[in-house]
Amino acid sequence: MKSNSAEYIVGWAKEKGFHVERDQVGNILIRKPATAGMENRKPVVLQAHLDMVPQKNNDTVHDFTKDPIQPYIDGEWVKARGTTLGADNGIGMASALAVLADENVVHGPLEVLLTMTEEAGMDGAFGLQSNWLQADILINTDSEEEGEIYMGCAGGYRLHLQPAFRS
Repeated sequence: MKSNSAEYIVGWAKEKGFHVERDQVGNILIRKPATAGMENRKPVVLQAHLDMVPQKNNDTVHDFTKDPIQPYIDGEWVKARGTTLGADNGIGMASALAVLADENVVHGPLEVLLTMTEEAGMDGAFGLQSNWLQADILINTDSEEEGEIYMGCAGGYRLHLQPAFRS
């Protein structure tokens, strides 16, 4: 799956010297080795989704495939002019990438998983290869409430029903 943000992040990760992979649905996996002395710690995955809810006001002209979001501060809130902000799950993605980039963070083996199309069907989560991640611990950064980490996820599921007809 083609995504400008995905291509940018892959390029950024390669530039930083991280190991980067993409799977068949477009998910990105970035690996960073443990810092010295932390090699025997359990690996951890920081997970976020790459897509956003692309909504705009009726009187706003905006092409989400190429136009930047125009953020501004309104009191204690960051908002966007005429569009959704893209903070779901942009802030989770930004925090995971910030942990990767920060050389002062002491950590065990680290994986950052960025999944595709969460907003439109959770294709990235459903298409994830079962043996791709090395970690047993995953922190999903897409919680519903500020300052909280969930022990689980809102998630989704797919169900395929085939009705049986009798004559």
